[in-house]
Amino acid sequence: MRPEKKLLVEEINTHLDKSDYMFLANYERATVVDIAELRSELSKEEAEFHVVKNNILKVAAKGRGYPEIDEHLAGQNAIVIGGGNPSGVAKILTKYFDKKEKMDVKVGILSSQRLNKDEVVSLSKLPSLDSLRAQLLGLLSQPAQSLVFVLNGVPTAMLNVLQAKADQGE
Repeated sequence: MRPEKKLLVEEINTHLDKSDYMFLANYERATVVDIAELRSELSKEEAEFHVVKNNILKVAAKGRGYPEIDEHLAGQNAIVIGGGNPSGVAKILTKYFDKKEKMDVKVGILSSQRLNKDEVVSLSKLPSLDSLRAQLLGLLSQPAQSLVFVLNGVPTAMLNVLQAKADQGE
């Protein structure tokens, strides 16, 4: 491989090291303004949009042991990587691409698993990581809260009986 290509593959690998997911997007009909707008949206999730050469991405993906994506490497492609919330990034991509109707997610890779377009859309419908943590915390605290109410019920009932008896004597 020529030194220039090795340098480009290393650059792609540097980008891919930033997260455990990657979305491959077709940006063929997008304008510079569209891409700038998308990059701005993605920055909210600390994600990045990078235009890549198909053959360089193919070499980098094979070197990383990614699932086969060769059939999607045609036309003008970009990768979306970075940030710790793949669900949030997928949500931004699907919402933005539906609105603009100029770009499209072709395929995704999440923890070395290949996601087709429908699976990326399903990923985008998941709640955010913070919401999932809050739901889990709520589920974990619910039994303890119920136990406190039960344990508190006996003394409260006893106090009510004593109060009724005191009221009766007056």
